[in-house]
Formats: sequence, structure tokens, C-alpha cells
Amino acid sequence: MTTNVSNDASPPQGFLGRGPIFWGALFVIAMFATAFLASSALEGPAAMLVMLLPMALLFPLVKASERKQAASGCASPAMVRYNRRAMLGSFGYVLGLGIALSIWNRYDQSLSQPVTVLLALLPTLPTFVMIWAMGRYLVEETDEYLRYRTVLAALMSLGMVLAIGIFYGFLETFGLVPHVWAWWVLPVWAVGLGISHLILRVRGR
Repeated sequence: MTTNVSNDASPPQGFLGRGPIFWGALFVIAMFATAFLASSALEGPAAMLVMLLPMALLFPLVKASERKQAASGCASPAMVRYNRRAMLGSFGYVLGLGIALSIWNRYDQSLSQPVTVLLALLPTLPTFVMIWAMGRYLVEETDEYLRYRTVLAALMSLGMVLAIGIFYGFLETFGLVPHVWAWWVLPVWAVGLGISHLILRVRGR
């Protein structure tokens, strides 16, 4: 088993030197806040721009995660490549979602069915990039422990999605909660993946 560790550079101090938990929590809060703002108070290009703003937090989040991984001996070139690919897919997802919703909200009465299908594909295709990125990471990762931990975190997050989805589905069936669109599976899974990695990190200590 081989693990590539880089401790040459000391972690930056100050605001940008905060840990991944801080940036992750800030990212989740910003995403929910901007989603509410875009859906209730804004429309068109302004709504899409507001939805893209929290994505800038992914840069310090990824950097903080890589610093943490390097300090704990859990960094590898394959993980760095995965982070870049996943971040690219995330940007594509939010951008595609913003464009699709903006066009649909403005022209929904006049769009043909093929055009509507293409709109649905805009945020869907970047999710294939995320899936591909995780698959490539599992192929490229040479450290057996890091590969095992990633697979375990993915399974834990999948379990969270299944449990939450089934429970909420029955609540909806019984008329206790409103309907939720199925594409919320992706953000819920992403949050679950972050929580799973945090749990495994704490257990590893």
C-alpha cells in the first residue's frame, strides 16, 4: 500500500486557512439560501447568476480538503484529479440547472417536447461527469485504504439517500408532506457523501 503525502508547504493562516468543515458548511448554507432567493425573488439571468455565486466556495473547499488529506497522510495524485473532475461536473450541473430553469420559466408554454427534453439534459449530463470522475478515481487510485474508504463513503451516502427517499416517499403518499422533485437526489447524495467522509475521518482517528 502506498500513500503520497505532501507536507512541504505550511497551511495558510487566516480566513483562507480554515478547514473543509467550515467551507463545506458555508457552501451548503449558501446553496440553500441562493436557491430560495432565486426561486422566490429573482428570475431570468439574475436568478442564474445568484445560483452560480456559491460555486466559488468550491475552490477553497477543495483546497482545504487537500490540505487536510495531505496532513493526515490520505492524499494522492488520483484524489487531486478526482477533486478537479468532480468540481468541473458540479459547475456544469449548477450552470445547466440555472439555464434550464430560466428558459423553462420564461418560455414553458411555447417549448416543443424535443426542446424540453434537451433542457432536461442540460443539468443531467454533468452528473455523468461526476459519476465518471468517481469511477476513474477508483481505477486510478493505487492506495488500497484510500480506495476502500471512498467506496465505503459512497455506499454510506447511498444508504442515506435510500433511507431518506423511502421515508419521505411514504410521508408524501400519506399526504403529510409536499411533493419533492426527484433531482434533489443529487444534492442530498452529495451532502451525504461529505458527512460520510467526515464520519470515516473521525473514526480513523
